[in-house]
Amino acid sequence: MSQSFDVIIIGAGAAGLICAAAAVQRGRTVMVLDHARKIAEKIRISGGGRCNFTNLHCAPDRFISANPHFCKSALSRYTPQDFIALVDRHGIAWHEKTLGQLFCDGSAQQIIDMLLKECDGAAIQPGTEIRRVEKHASRFVLETAQGNFDCESLVIATGGPSIPKIGASGFGYDIARQFGLNVIAPRAGLVPLTFQPDLLAMTRDLSGVSVDSVVVSCGKVAFREALLFTHRGLSGPAILQISSYWNPGDEIVVNLCPDIDTFEFLRASRRSGAKKKLHTVLGGILPQRLADRIAAQHALDGAMADLSDNALKAVVASVNAWRVKPGGSEGFRTAEVTLGGVDTRELSSRTFEAGKIPGLYFIGEVIDVTGWLGGYNFQWAWSSGWCAGQDV
Repeated sequence: MSQSFDVIIIGAGAAGLICAAAAVQRGRTVMVLDHARKIAEKIRISGGGRCNFTNLHCAPDRFISANPHFCKSALSRYTPQDFIALVDRHGIAWHEKTLGQLFCDGSAQQIIDMLLKECDGAAIQPGTEIRRVEKHASRFVLETAQGNFDCESLVIATGGPSIPKIGASGFGYDIARQFGLNVIAPRAGLVPLTFQPDLLAMTRDLSGVSVDSVVVSCGKVAFREALLFTHRGLSGPAILQISSYWNPGDEIVVNLCPDIDTFEFLRASRRSGAKKKLHTVLGGILPQRLADRIAAQHALDGAMADLSDNALKAVVASVNAWRVKPGGSEGFRTAEVTLGGVDTRELSSRTFEAGKIPGLYFIGEVIDVTGWLGGYNFQWAWSSGWCAGQDV
């Protein structure tokens, strides 16, 4: 015997829980299954424990997909303002940080508790290993270590393999492939970039140095945010953002002082302080350890008066257009999200149902839609989960 439900959702994260809430509020019987013992771990650890739950500037052009128009419908039907209204109804205090990012004043647990209250009436069962999924006629049958379940609508909200230490996996892709759906090769997104040994040898002593505002570009895409040197390469918001557009072999360009005409600054310094050393002058616009490294790299540590315009231009190139070819990334181990996933051409952009398999839905990170850093991926979870919840 199996337990029967109208809807079974695999994955008790952001997308799965809001989908469950929407479905149960429509009068559907709902079961949410998750292999992890603790539900919603990505919510709990997000935003330094305060959950960057959405972004005021959410728009389709801030999402990456092989099918860039797919996200438009869901984002317009369930907006950041809709989720903010939900947060407000539950009396959760929040604040806006930079670039439209919204955080809880308290903790991310408030968002989890809110979602669980919204899911009142749904059965939620963590710690459940799913061994097999099959479709018999018009119903799906799930074999688990805790017994069998069947349903009319099956929703896959399992996310991707980013941050495996909290239980992330590619299970959702396996289900998609089992039912004949295409999966676009997943890769790490919003992830630190690493250096090859020769470049790392030049920068390792900069580990821990940060620059508050840089412009990092890759091809035609550029982001202006903070940068951090690590013992393996580069991190910080600017690097995490550009990593989603970077591919192995690509070069990134870093402007360490986007608000300063460094050449004119150095020439003026040469005129007014001829006896000063280059590293001292650069320390006026860059962290001193970084300034020391750039001066040493160019073997220019004489008095400013002794430096020609050509010498200054070489330094400027390292400051305003530092060209770097990363050797790789930190991978899924530290990636905040997964790029790629279930091909959106297989799904309805309104309901998220698979065209080939009636009753089978995919929502959230498991789909080939990935947002920028700063609350966009949570908004995608809310939007896609809510829309599917109106149909299941």
